[in-house]
Amino acid sequence: MTPSRDISRLIEIMAALRTPVTGCPWDLIQNFGTIAPYTIEEAYEVADAITRGDLDDLREELGDLLLQVVYHARMAEEQNAFAFGDVVEAITRKMIRRHPHVFADKDGNIQPAGVKSAWERIKAEEKAERAARRPPEDTAHKSLLASVKAGLPALTRAMELQRKASTVGFDWNDPRAVLAKIREEADEIEAALDRNDRQEIAEETGDLMFALVNLARHVDADPETALRATNAKFERRFAYIEKALAAKGRSLEGASLEEMDALWNEAKSAVVPTKAGTHTA
Repeated sequence: MTPSRDISRLIEIMAALRTPVTGCPWDLIQNFGTIAPYTIEEAYEVADAITRGDLDDLREELGDLLLQVVYHARMAEEQNAFAFGDVVEAITRKMIRRHPHVFADKDGNIQPAGVKSAWERIKAEEKAERAARRPPEDTAHKSLLASVKAGLPALTRAMELQRKASTVGFDWNDPRAVLAKIREEADEIEAALDRNDRQEIAEETGDLMFALVNLARHVDADPETALRATNAKFERRFAYIEKALAAKGRSLEGASLEEMDALWNEAKSAVVPTKAGTHTA
C-alpha cells in the first residue's frame, strides 16, 4: 500500500488494521477507553510542537491526532453507531451554523461586536437540542458545573470548574486570599503526614493542587502553560547537573544529594543560551 494525500486511504488503513484475523493483533483488542489516553497525549504533542515553533513536527503530530479521530470513528462504525463521514458532517454543519456572519447571504452578516453573542446563543440552542434528544431521565435539573466536560485534563477542568462557580459569586476577590488557602491546604497535608494516612495525604495533595490552579486563575496565568514552563526549567537545570558531573568524570549515581543540590543552585543562577537569545536557567 502506497502513501496518499487522500483521507480515504487513511480510513482504509484503519479498517485493515481492525479487520479480524488479518488485522493487527494490538489494534484489534483496543476500545474507546484504551485509546482515549493516546488521544489526549497526541493533543498535548500538537500543543508542544506549536510551543516549540516546529512546523515539521507539527505536521507529524497533527497526523497522529487525525489518526485518533479515524480510530475512534472506525470503532464506532463497527458498532453501527456512526462513521468518519458522520463526524465530518457533524462538524461542518456546526461550523456553518455557528458562523452565520460568514456563511449567510449579505443581508445576514453581523458586525464583529455581535459575533461572540451570536456564537454563545447558537451554542445554547445546540445544547438545548441535544438535551431534547436525550431520554427524559437525562433531562432533569443538573448542576451549574455539569457543562464542564469531564474529559478535560485535570488542570484545565479545575480551572473551568472554578470559572463556572465564579459566575454566581462563589469566588475569592483577592489572590492573597487564595494564597492563604494554599497555606491552609499545606498545613493539612502536614497533619496527614503526621497521621501517616496515605489516602488522606493524596486527598489533601489534590486540594492543594486545586488551590494552586485557583491562584493561577486569579493572576491570569494558565496553569498548564505555567507547569509546562516549569517542567522545561527542571529539565534544563537537571541537565546542568548531569553535564557538570560528567565534566568531572562523575555519574549521577555516584553523587550525593548534597552535591547535586549545590549544582542545582549553580544552575539556577546560570545563563543558558537559547535559539532566541539567552535566559536564566
